[in-house]
Amino acid sequence: MEWLNKLEEVEARYQELSEQMAEPSVIADPSRYQRIAKQTADLAPVVEKFNLWKKLKHDAESARSMLDEPDPEMAALARQELDQAEAGLADLGAEIKVLLLPKDPNDDKGVILEVRAGTGGGEATLFAAEVFRMYVRYAESQRWKVEIISSNETGIGGYKEIIAMITGDRVYSKMKFESGVHRVQRVPQTETQGRVHTSAVTIAVMPQVDEVEVAIDQKDLRIDTYCSSGPGGQSVNTTYSAVRITHLPTNLVVTCQDEKSQIKNKAKALQVLRSRLFEIEAEKRQAEQAEQRRSMVRTGDRSEKIRTYNFPQNRVTDHRVPGLTVYELDQILQGALNKLVEPVTAHFQAERLKSVRDAA
Repeated sequence: MEWLNKLEEVEARYQELSEQMAEPSVIADPSRYQRIAKQTADLAPVVEKFNLWKKLKHDAESARSMLDEPDPEMAALARQELDQAEAGLADLGAEIKVLLLPKDPNDDKGVILEVRAGTGGGEATLFAAEVFRMYVRYAESQRWKVEIISSNETGIGGYKEIIAMITGDRVYSKMKFESGVHRVQRVPQTETQGRVHTSAVTIAVMPQVDEVEVAIDQKDLRIDTYCSSGPGGQSVNTTYSAVRITHLPTNLVVTCQDEKSQIKNKAKALQVLRSRLFEIEAEKRQAEQAEQRRSMVRTGDRSEKIRTYNFPQNRVTDHRVPGLTVYELDQILQGALNKLVEPVTAHFQAERLKSVRDAA
């Protein structure tokens, strides 16, 4: 089987890297050691599963050899052990095939998270604030760091837009399927007759990229500075710390006023700009899929949804995965987002595996 040959190659490479880590020349070079250690850690889960698969394979062969035992009890026990081993082999085989899929090069990166109110007026801005808090709590549970880059608050405690940077271990791998329109169904605080209203927010998740991945020519930028607004103490409206950057070739505009330092605001704004430009290039490479996502995020229409949050029934439904409904909305809003992230990720991995098989 082709995937078994691939596993043997991975195992050999893992052994080679492990031996390199013990070499004095590698130990003396911290950057090289760190690079090899990361490659080894990336291969470790596959090797671990492969070792378990080989053990189960051996157990199955041993049990199969005992099926013809004259003692009926021994033969029955052998059949039971064989059935368990074969079931385990099937499950492990499926897991290993997913692990062998080509890795998304962005999975280890942090993200730029953008939350915007869509259809629904003031109620949509309130839900945008709740969704953002949900992601902050999820980030805290994962030990990630969240930094707000810019926000546009409303007088009722909501957000028309809020942009943040999230850094930590494999952030993009867990957040990348959150992009799209999130719909909420509930009775707004201002509703006097108890009627359920529907509104929506749009989520965009982009991988963080550095200067090497996306080079920006300074002559393509117009940088404006202005006084910050909102919370911030004495520096508000007295120093030109807020920054607005316009990328002239694409007309993209990024603002940042979260920091009191103009230099820090400029650095954060450039990071957002690089991520948006990177996303544009990625969309060109995946035109059909990206056009669907881009139009969905652009309109914010309540009918173009990936997920619905129904407050009266304490229910969340992800419309991309058949049958994925969780009746724990209260917990999810408190950051228990893995109840959705894990099955959605598994679904897209299965779809990817199917496309690889079909292409072969």
